[in-house]
Amino acid sequence: MRIKVRIWRQDGPAAQGKLVDYDLDDISEDMSFLEMLDVLNEDLNERGVEPVAFDSDCREGICGMCGLVINGRPHGNTGGRDGEANTTTCQLHMRSFADGETITIEPWRADAFPVIRDLVVDRTAFDRIIAAGGFISANTGSAPEAHAVPVEKKRADRAFDVATCIGCGACVAACPNASGMLFVGAKITHLAELPQGQPERWTRVQAMVAEHDADGFGGCTNIGECSAACPKDIPLDVISTLNKDLRRSMLH
Repeated sequence: MRIKVRIWRQDGPAAQGKLVDYDLDDISEDMSFLEMLDVLNEDLNERGVEPVAFDSDCREGICGMCGLVINGRPHGNTGGRDGEANTTTCQLHMRSFADGETITIEPWRADAFPVIRDLVVDRTAFDRIIAAGGFISANTGSAPEAHAVPVEKKRADRAFDVATCIGCGACVAACPNASGMLFVGAKITHLAELPQGQPERWTRVQAMVAEHDADGFGGCTNIGECSAACPKDIPLDVISTLNKDLRRSMLH
């Protein structure tokens, strides 16, 4: 494949950024998107040009590090030729793109995710939200038998489904308001469905929502782009659970 990549280059948080074009030849359709960027950086190094900074870690779709906006979509989730909709950037493959295509690559765009360099953004705001209440501090003792604490199957399944959130921030990047409510809703719902999460349920939701707002995320207006862009298919109704818990917390 021969492609052109149009990449956001920015030397630092205070620097002026711009899109820069690079041409790449002999790109295999079987490469992952990040492997294509590796090839680009090898070429840039050989030419004495500063390589493109981008985040990656596991490259297996489970860590949430590889957040890029590809052709205007977080993670490039457009349901490409091989059906790779709702996947992470590292699990997106070049066969999703056409030979000769121009691919525009940008970082997440949100005040709460300031650009550090090129395609790397600071997502520590999510860490602060988790630190505010996304945990269980009640002493549960040593690991109990699997059936010692009965959990209704419907609740267990829902807790498991929303626990798959990897905190990548695609929901924020997709939202016109840069809201992080899908992320917060997933974390709230996960613990709210389990017995271990009940002692701190009401203080948790208040603390996490307050931290979300303090970090500069926008408000949720139920547009639904967040869930559509989520690589783990977190359902939109976790935001309803969050709102219900927030209202109920005012009575406790």
